[in-house]
Amino acid sequence: MNSSFQKKSLGSKIFDIANVGFMLLFSVLMIYPFLNLLALSLNDGADAARGGIFLWPRMFSFDAYSFMLHENKLFSGFGISILRVLVGTTTCVMATGLLAYLSTIRHFSGRRLMRLLFLMTMYISGGLIPTYMLIVKLGLINSFHVYWIPSLLNAYYMLIMASYMQNLPESLFESARIDGANELGIYFRIVIPISLPVFASIAVFSSVGHWNSWFDVVLYNSNGHWDTLQVYLRKLLLEVESFEEIKNQQIAQSKFRTLSPVTLRAAVTMVVTLPIVFIYPFLQKYFVGGITLGAVKG
Repeated sequence: MNSSFQKKSLGSKIFDIANVGFMLLFSVLMIYPFLNLLALSLNDGADAARGGIFLWPRMFSFDAYSFMLHENKLFSGFGISILRVLVGTTTCVMATGLLAYLSTIRHFSGRRLMRLLFLMTMYISGGLIPTYMLIVKLGLINSFHVYWIPSLLNAYYMLIMASYMQNLPESLFESARIDGANELGIYFRIVIPISLPVFASIAVFSSVGHWNSWFDVVLYNSNGHWDTLQVYLRKLLLEVESFEEIKNQQIAQSKFRTLSPVTLRAAVTMVVTLPIVFIYPFLQKYFVGGITLGAVKG
């Protein structure tokens, strides 16, 4: 082999060094806020008010986490959040996947009109008030079903899944139809098994959305019976930030007297973020690949 192909040029070496330096700097900028919040959450509240905490706690204290674990509502909210993620993700992936498959059936004459109608929902919305009135008319207020029924179909997810399914061999579907399989049987027996990568990527998108969602809980769950973890932690943080609430609960005379809104806010961020951080590395390849699935035509 020619030595010119083995030895990198000076310009190539400079580019590699600059590229590595930029990626390291970018990584530091992304990781530092998370580490700073972790240090704040593990620091004494009164000491944290002085500032100057960056990557390591100055005075270790677990009061912020102890305060969050002080009531059983935290565990019930965590269970409801997990249930919402499981039910909402499963139903969304299966229903949206079926919609995507219908929009790719070549002999279905209404597939283009159906896709156009769903695409319009990405740019045209009825607004908050009409949506709330619709939820009320459907009888979904103060029920768990309001968390997953409105998110059954997603136009953006449909486009990603349909783009992937369009590249599947048409001969598979034709042979299944000749053998007497209906479209629903083709979807469950053929489309889903050979489309697991795109289904997994959409499952990541949907689960993260359900886990982080809180506004619909506040809007449609006024009685608080189905409060998720995020909403409960938000209420907890608002109570601590309110001096009168703290005074009424006599927290200042309790073992949480060193608690401060700064440390509690950091601890709340950690509790909400850590489950996604632990799960994401195992699904990273699907999360990244889901953006470009179907973009390259075979």
